[in-house]
Amino acid sequence: MRPVLELGGTHVTAALADPVAATVLRRVRRPVRARGTAEHVLGALVRCAGELDAPAGQVWGVAVPGPFEYEKGVARFEGVGKFDDLYGIDVRAVLLDGVWPRPAETVFLNDAHAFLLGEWRAGAARGHDRCVGITLGTGVGSAFLVAGDARHDGPGIPPQGRIDLVEAAGRPLEDTVSRRAILGRYLADYADPSGADAARDLDVSDVAERARAGERRARQVLDEAFTTLGAALAPRLRDFGATVLVVGGAMAGSWDLLRPALRAGLGDTPVTLRPAGLGADAALVGAATYAAAVP
Repeated sequence: MRPVLELGGTHVTAALADPVAATVLRRVRRPVRARGTAEHVLGALVRCAGELDAPAGQVWGVAVPGPFEYEKGVARFEGVGKFDDLYGIDVRAVLLDGVWPRPAETVFLNDAHAFLLGEWRAGAARGHDRCVGITLGTGVGSAFLVAGDARHDGPGIPPQGRIDLVEAAGRPLEDTVSRRAILGRYLADYADPSGADAARDLDVSDVAERARAGERRARQVLDEAFTTLGAALAPRLRDFGATVLVVGGAMAGSWDLLRPALRAGLGDTPVTLRPAGLGADAALVGAATYAAAVP
């Protein structure tokens, strides 16, 4: 049993996770504002961890998005539209000083790495030596694993292991594949400003529902986004030698629409395509697995 924290774009989760059984025994979840002050975000982390009431003297696994200096525990968020106020803050020191009962140590890993590590441990990537995971939500997260170890360079691996740094048609991938991009493209079709205003509260899941109901524009926007993602991933999966691609994040809930377009973009790439098997627990199990490996 290991205490873990996950910082997401809309929430913080603290949990006790068993890396052997790949189960989450207890969790505390609290909302967080990605554009909130450092005091707000760090306060949410500390309070959530404290409410978990984990045993003292434990090594905590902490899954956070990048940019982040994971070995040092220092936030480097800048120009990514979230957590910018944390830039330069030693998050490790904040947690070690603020969480009670006091942790023995905190180890940090990328949230996409945590997701894929959990899926490799007991989910959709289990049994695969070389696997790739992507998380689709506010942006696109990615991880490349070999026998459970994260790889950040080598054949097929994008800079820093981050597929969001790759370009598609001369533009950043997230200009096509992200919550912002998909909704922007969909809303741009509204010639009547009143219609656009009425649709501005939509999320990608709402666009997916419209596509299922037969709306051609909604289906076209989703198909273009996920086909582009597949095309960007295809040469990298081949060069890396991945045998499975696991997809998680909020958009994976629209797997019936996502899979055909992603598969079309991948073409004849010899890789198995799977949705997350552990769902929201994947990153928690992955963080616990990572923490358990610390001597």
